[in-house]
Amino acid sequence: MSSHDPHMEQLVAEIARRVAARLGGSAPLVTLGTAPPLRETPCQDGPSEHCTACGLCTVRRPEAVQNIVAEGASRIGSGMGTGQTPGDIAAMIDHTLLKADATSADVEKLCAEARQHRFASVCVNTGFVPLAKRLLRGSGVMVCAVVGFPLGAMAPNAKAFEAREAVRSGAEEIDMVINQGALKSRDYATVHEDIQKVVEASRPAKVKVILETGALTQEEKVIAISLSKVAGAHFVKTSTGFGPGGATVEDIALMRKLVGPDMGVKASGGVRTCEDAQKMKAAGASRIGASASVSIVKGCATPKSEDKPKHPNRPWLRQKQEPPTPRPADGKPSAY
Repeated sequence: MSSHDPHMEQLVAEIARRVAARLGGSAPLVTLGTAPPLRETPCQDGPSEHCTACGLCTVRRPEAVQNIVAEGASRIGSGMGTGQTPGDIAAMIDHTLLKADATSADVEKLCAEARQHRFASVCVNTGFVPLAKRLLRGSGVMVCAVVGFPLGAMAPNAKAFEAREAVRSGAEEIDMVINQGALKSRDYATVHEDIQKVVEASRPAKVKVILETGALTQEEKVIAISLSKVAGAHFVKTSTGFGPGGATVEDIALMRKLVGPDMGVKASGGVRTCEDAQKMKAAGASRIGASASVSIVKGCATPKSEDKPKHPNRPWLRQKQEPPTPRPADGKPSAY
């Protein structure tokens, strides 16, 4: 495939045009309002022809969902915006350790934590795949390996080789970094070929494409997401954790809008608390990449304490609470 295929240029231009039209031009993707979120409003419709099909039964009608599970259901569908449901968020988390100086002891600790908390996977560099696979055997926790990490500037065949070797060593998922330079050069044929070759080399493992959204314009994000879908990837992912910026609610919402329900969306980079993870989930994330996984699940498991009012029978004496001070920007997220 040539580096500047005119047919590919036309395809990408048409995709970008249609996506922009569908999203309403420059209209914001996330609208903030004063009304309470739908998930916090009890359902009054009931299981009848009047159901609005909001997809939020797990939080608006939990008793109905429990009855369905009791009858034998093993999986319950839920719509975007469900937020926190009964239970924890551990099954969404890729427990991650990608530092260059990570040791075998660090990986052993990572895998022990993943076993304990039942995370979806551990995500490691390819050199640690055999060790992680051995440590997690029988646990149900997958091994995920990064490819072309963290720059993504390698040749497509080099990435494909690395992915193939990782899968042979036991990786069940591959997180590859997109060729950012080719994307910014509008060399979409190379971007497509790069992803497609890794997808083919990784079978039967699933492939996530890391876009490094903090370094991309809105148009580049749209094109990168679309090319990932066309090339056969299974997930799109925000960040490496080593680049500028990290996961944002707006980027997750954009990804989910473009890939629909058939692909996964992974939020990574700067997700450190239960609140962060819940916001990403509500925006459409189906997987969370984090090194602070243990503190996230512990935060989700700990109910928020609410102080009892000092004057329960005399509300006019209660002090009005000041609105919380916004958390200052953390700057560049930690590199996992």
